[in-house]
Amino acid sequence: MNTPVLQRLPTIDMVRGVAVLGILLLNIVSFAMPDAAYFNPRAYGGWHGADLAAWLINFLFFDGRMRGLFSFLFGASLLIVADAAEAKGDDPARVHYARMGWLLVFGFAHLWLVWHGDILAHYALVGMAAFPLRKLPVPRLLGLGTVLVLVSTFLFGDLTVSAWHLTHSTQPGGSGALKALVETFGTPAADHITDKLTLHRSTYTALLSQRVAEHGTSPLSMLMVYGWETLGYMLFGMAALRSGLLTGAWPPERYRHWFLWCWAITLPIYAALAAFVLGAKFSLFAVMLGAVTLPGLVRPVMIVGWICLILLVMRTGSPLATRLAAVGRMAFTNYLATSILCTLLFYGYGAGIYGKLSRWQLYPVVLAVWTLLLLWSPLWLRHFRYGPFEWLWRSLSRAELQPIRNSLASRSQ
Repeated sequence: MNTPVLQRLPTIDMVRGVAVLGILLLNIVSFAMPDAAYFNPRAYGGWHGADLAAWLINFLFFDGRMRGLFSFLFGASLLIVADAAEAKGDDPARVHYARMGWLLVFGFAHLWLVWHGDILAHYALVGMAAFPLRKLPVPRLLGLGTVLVLVSTFLFGDLTVSAWHLTHSTQPGGSGALKALVETFGTPAADHITDKLTLHRSTYTALLSQRVAEHGTSPLSMLMVYGWETLGYMLFGMAALRSGLLTGAWPPERYRHWFLWCWAITLPIYAALAAFVLGAKFSLFAVMLGAVTLPGLVRPVMIVGWICLILLVMRTGSPLATRLAAVGRMAFTNYLATSILCTLLFYGYGAGIYGKLSRWQLYPVVLAVWTLLLLWSPLWLRHFRYGPFEWLWRSLSRAELQPIRNSLASRSQ
């Protein structure tokens, strides 16, 4: 039954807060090192000792799952906003597409002006496609989401097969395609790494030019590669909201049961994939098969386990839960603030330490950023209803300045 949710949910804020913090565990590599290091520690940053342990922990527990949490929550929030608009007598389509249109603007501004790893524009585009599906019953949301995840896995599998053939081909015609795959998933040539280090340690103008030239329309190409999975995850998030999973409506025993089963199924699979990739010494084919393609089949199950674990741990209303909820309420602002802080730290127009830390040495930086977000978010929300970028997004979407002081309006989603 599609029971509407018409109010802000602390449970969603807490899960979103964990996702905001957790995604930095992966994004920090993209902020600090050449792109291939994100998927392949052998590309840059170290792949032995503590550096290998940092990769392994992320691969087993976080890689893809924090992004997946965001996608689940985006789908759930889409429903909440649409339901609230309908309850007020507004046109939910107009409200939704105004929000997505401005999110797309924010995404491109973030992509061009701050960081090439933007996800906002992608979510805006996929969110536009997700809206007409919001009325589907839970079983059909789950079924269609599963089909989309399988399509995504097939596409990555096809790319992986292509990598295998290109790697073993004696024909020179595939060298350009192979080079592109190596520079994304493999171990790039030394001159490519040198070029990336030089660029990111240079001026803001140089980086801006490179982002516009190389990534200016990347949300469109990203839509074709990742859009299937992202749309599937948004549908899963809608189902999670409608079923009561994200609202906290399940009894504790049910959350505990689902958490244990989800992780009991998926963690051994992730461990086996890690062993395969390690045994192959992070070869291009092993990374694409074991770290990119096959995890897509089990990732949604572990994401559900993560939701259950977060809500189990945070049910107590502890100070940490309150702070995490505050971080989640300001997820848009905190996501952008993280990009600004990290690019200022790593890029040449800031502290300029791009490529100067090994993989494990990035995580004290992560802890420092986490601390800042956990401290400043509740302080801000003592005085204001929304984060600054949430307020701006809301005002632009409604074509009217919205009240921001806590005393001026009641709290609502």
